[in-house]
Amino acid sequence: MSRDLNRLLRPKSIAVVGGGAWCKQVVLQSRKMGFAGDIWPVHPKRDTIDGLPVFRSIGDLPHPPDATFIGVNREATIDIVADLSAQGAGGAVCFASGFLEAQAEDASGADLQTALLTAAGDMPILGPNCYGFINYLDGALLWPDQHGGTRVDRGVAIITQSSNIAINLSMQARALPLAYVVTAGNQAQSGIADIGMALLDDPRVTALGLHIEGVGDLRAFETLAARARDLGKPIVAIKVGRSDQARAATVSHTASLAGQDAGAAALLSRLGIARVDDLPTFLETLKLLHIAGPLSQNTVATISCSGGEASLAADTGMAHHVTFPPLNARQKTDLRAALGPRVALANPLDYHTYIWRDVPAMTRTFAAMADAGVAITLLIVDFPRADLCDPSDWDCVIDATIGAARETGQLYGMAATLPELMPETVARRLMAAGVVPFNGLSEALAACAAATLIPHNPDPLTLPNQGTAATLIPEGAAKTALAAFGLAVPKSARCTSISAVQKIAPEIGFPQVLKGEGIAHKTEAGAVKLNLTSREETCAAAQSMSASSFLIEQMITDTIVELLVGVINDPAHGFVLTLGAGGTLTEILGDTVSLLIPATDDQIITALNRLRIAPMLQGYRGKPAVNLPAILRAINAVQDFTIAHRDDLQEIEINPLLCTPTDAIAADALLRRSL
Repeated sequence: MSRDLNRLLRPKSIAVVGGGAWCKQVVLQSRKMGFAGDIWPVHPKRDTIDGLPVFRSIGDLPHPPDATFIGVNREATIDIVADLSAQGAGGAVCFASGFLEAQAEDASGADLQTALLTAAGDMPILGPNCYGFINYLDGALLWPDQHGGTRVDRGVAIITQSSNIAINLSMQARALPLAYVVTAGNQAQSGIADIGMALLDDPRVTALGLHIEGVGDLRAFETLAARARDLGKPIVAIKVGRSDQARAATVSHTASLAGQDAGAAALLSRLGIARVDDLPTFLETLKLLHIAGPLSQNTVATISCSGGEASLAADTGMAHHVTFPPLNARQKTDLRAALGPRVALANPLDYHTYIWRDVPAMTRTFAAMADAGVAITLLIVDFPRADLCDPSDWDCVIDATIGAARETGQLYGMAATLPELMPETVARRLMAAGVVPFNGLSEALAACAAATLIPHNPDPLTLPNQGTAATLIPEGAAKTALAAFGLAVPKSARCTSISAVQKIAPEIGFPQVLKGEGIAHKTEAGAVKLNLTSREETCAAAQSMSASSFLIEQMITDTIVELLVGVINDPAHGFVLTLGAGGTLTEILGDTVSLLIPATDDQIITALNRLRIAPMLQGYRGKPAVNLPAILRAINAVQDFTIAHRDDLQEIEINPLLCTPTDAIAADALLRRSL
């Protein structure tokens, strides 16, 4: 059930329950921030806290508070929440720990969390086990510690499950305007997606940053992503942690290749949420999104007065999936007019120092570099440390960059190669002029890549099941089941004895393949024999295998490339569809991409084209191309089977899918279901 978080996050009255140092900090920080509303300390024995009169109980307050910080033990927290809910309070932050997040050490934690939720009823709560929130827009905070932010008129919102990371992010000195910092704790009631919806609806919020340990409600995240798109407010995320359920799926190559993080990556990509790997890039991406919103393309131009910096930019860009378009005729003409004949023109550009301090010439140069085919033009500038040097000699590059941005109307940024060499005072000046100040060149280019508009899949994902123990289905039965959904399979027959093999082998035709049944990794176990050309060879192969039943199959001989098509049930994120290089070298090559089901044909084709073996699909060195429609039919057959059996399916693997000029045939099929 969705709850209205408006009173809690934007309160006009705050109650603080408890008398310890943490609660005193909430009062102190609220007053320090200049909160304009009422602050009511509550304690049964204290008379004043930080100079404010103390109320003996919730019932003694003048009226139900909009927001309450509850800083007492976990048992008392439940009683306080019940009192607040009964009186119609706006919401509460539950600071105490020892609820569901502690169930591994304390079995009572789960029962206490259930009691807490019952006590809250319809009243929203944050936590438990969380610091609360800081609203820098209105100067309202329920926060039991120091923080490093200041009041702003507009900015980005950040939600994290880690209170300590929230503190650290508030201390950033990168000129990023923080509108909200909210901690979700163990998300007993209000999850990250619920909080995100409330923050996005504030018109003063420009972008949303998420630090995610566990996703939780998948449908809620779909709703959050859709709302962000409708409002034009992009989301960037760091996803940490791994799914225990996905970790248990180890039977197939798919599970080991997809790894423990493929589901999270596929989910964020599907929702159009940018994903970054570290906190500095997280902040720099939010900074870029705050100023410019998402970029329409991943093209970058860089300008520096050093060949070393130009080379560094080009090399760094390769690691971050941005491109440096070559200069067009207009850029070259304008740059030559501004710089004269002594500078080699290229992107990245080293403009030397001939025009340093000549602000008009620098402005013309910087303006000439911008182009409609470039998403952002970056000046690479490291400022001298002000305690030992005079940074005023660098004012010329600031003035020229701001001038070029105004003249062209294009997006500009300024990146220091070392994060500490972008002073916050300079960053604030640049931001006020609409120029993105980046702390670190690598972080800048990573942010440009992350901020590039991500296509999303608006179709609801297929919800996973809870991942109970599963049975390995015999290969013949697995292929029959998948063939009913349109998967092409070789002509085959199942045999339960050597004599049956001897009888049936000629009926399949030669060459043929013999497989021992009941073995997940047949090649490693010697349970696959290929290119058998006679009854005698097939019987000898059967006698060499440690199997009680066998599968004889027609051998496909005109294969161009072997693919892997796999699905695992990841209870945390959905059904993960993995496509990659197949056959015996699957794990060695590690050439895979992952999507969530259902995936569209366009998404599947894009994913296939990202594989390193993609040239082989299109025809390589004189070989014919594969039949792409046949491959799509095979993959969609696997998707359709997954959707139809979503309640019990744990795993599918087609490896290899033999791709020929005319067809795509499943040579091997692994299927696990909870039956």
